[in-house]
Amino acid sequence: MKKEVDNMVDNIEKRLQGFGYTLKDGDKWLIDFVREKIENSIKLDCNINEIPKELYNIEIDMIVGEFLFTKKNMGQLDIESLNFEAVEKSISEGDTKVDFAIGSGSQTPEQRFDNLVNYLLTYGKNKILTFRCLRW
Repeated sequence: MKKEVDNMVDNIEKRLQGFGYTLKDGDKWLIDFVREKIENSIKLDCNINEIPKELYNIEIDMIVGEFLFTKKNMGQLDIESLNFEAVEKSISEGDTKVDFAIGSGSQTPEQRFDNLVNYLLTYGKNKILTFRCLRW
């Protein structure tokens, strides 16, 4: 179990670095906190004890989204330093569509950041619910 957690944390860090975020002192604690928070949320929403491997990437994105959201709200994030070029201009998932408008100049970096975080936190909700077990 420890190895799986370490591997997940490594993948979370790589995903953050992919967005141009550089890890700082204290980030590992926050990543662990957010990871446990998201895992518990998924487990409670689905009434399960273990998260299925099919939700692994969704879980990582939710953790990254929550981490970035928390860092922004704590005033510890320079949004201008993040790389939005790696993000697609538009992502559709079911009946949800997010337009990032990269390069068009129609959105501020903060608006693009907020759209990205919202997408990371919500795009997998429908998939998560497919693993829901009934409570009696």
